[in-house]
Amino acid sequence: MIIRDAVVGDVEQMSAFLKELTASGKRKSPDDEAFVAAHYIDAPGKIRCSVADDEGSVLGFQSLQRAEDGNKWGVEPGWGVIGTHIRPSAARRGVGRALFAVSRKAAEVASITAIDATIAADNPEALAYYEAMGFRTYRTSSGLICKCFEIT
Repeated sequence: MIIRDAVVGDVEQMSAFLKELTASGKRKSPDDEAFVAAHYIDAPGKIRCSVADDEGSVLGFQSLQRAEDGNKWGVEPGWGVIGTHIRPSAARRGVGRALFAVSRKAAEVASITAIDATIAADNPEALAYYEAMGFRTYRTSSGLICKCFEIT
């Protein structure tokens, strides 16, 4: 497995496994290719979007964006906002840990001091993943748990 920048050629695979997550009830956001391209590959404020690639198969991806004034997440401007998506068949294989190592380095290079992960309260796998990476709850709101990772 290698971690590399996500490219337009990855959009079809990224969308396909987001659809798997939607079908399993673990995703509520759009999962179509146009959404993936606009919100991950070409996202405004994008710091980095990485994929975990296993011989041409995308096992997961992680997006890191800079929160701007008035952002939709209600995150402090200047913080990073992270999203992690792992193909269900690749769970528990170290994909998320490998992706976060690269995202953390990208945040440091971009002078990000804190990263927000906003997670559905009914997603125990994601909550456990972010806790294991060192994120801690700093606020909650209407079915969401917001966790923060401080860059030191």
